[in-house]
Amino acid sequence: MASNTQTALITGASGGIGYELARLFARDHYNLVLIARSAGTLKQVAGELEGQFGVTVKTFTLDLAATSAPMFLFDQLQREEIAVDVLVNNAGFGAFGEFASMTEEEILGQIQLNITALTHLTRLFLPPMLVRRSGRIMNVASTAAFQPGPLMAVYYATKAYVLSFSEALANELARSGVSVTCLCPGPTKTNFAKRAGTERSRLFRKLRPMTAETVARDGYRGLMAGRTVVISGAQNWLVAESVRFAPRKMVTAISRWVAEKVE
Repeated sequence: MASNTQTALITGASGGIGYELARLFARDHYNLVLIARSAGTLKQVAGELEGQFGVTVKTFTLDLAATSAPMFLFDQLQREEIAVDVLVNNAGFGAFGEFASMTEEEILGQIQLNITALTHLTRLFLPPMLVRRSGRIMNVASTAAFQPGPLMAVYYATKAYVLSFSEALANELARSGVSVTCLCPGPTKTNFAKRAGTERSRLFRKLRPMTAETVARDGYRGLMAGRTVVISGAQNWLVAESVRFAPRKMVTAISRWVAEKVE
């Protein structure tokens, strides 16, 4: 096993962007702490990365939507004296549908995972970084963070929180030795659309989704460069920037049109 003392913790690491980020860190000889709900897939990923890159990979099968999960994870790593040098808050999910018809589980689950768990993990792992005057935090938001999202109102709102929180925290931590990067992917080829129920939306039918590998690479480079906001893809950057200059009602109407399902 590798003796590298640099460790990256990645949530939602069993597939998609989280998995691709784990590969990039492992390639650069970071030891890993990987979190996901799927024990079998997580074990397979850990074995693959250990075998290919010779790094140490520790896994936790956790549902971060459980309120006790962040503290449980932090306590376990403290007991094992594993210092986290890079925290990647990647886990999250969305749900399609009008707010009034959604279940409370869908609504509150998105808030718990996308906002509360992310905030709690950041609060737990940030102070040791400040003591060492060294560390990096990546929070994965979305281009959804830049406008309201009818038919996915809660998801878009949670990602707006992640972007705002990350930008504010980056400012607070300037000159502390700790950087904060917010990665904002657009449509990406992962299991997100299937779980969210947006596979038939105009967003995924009409636009060409990026690969998780490309998005992860853009985010990784931005993280290592200390950039505060990384929007992956020129088209996604243009969309995110354009909403600043359009009337809010128009932005919201277009956002709904894009989210609507087509045959």
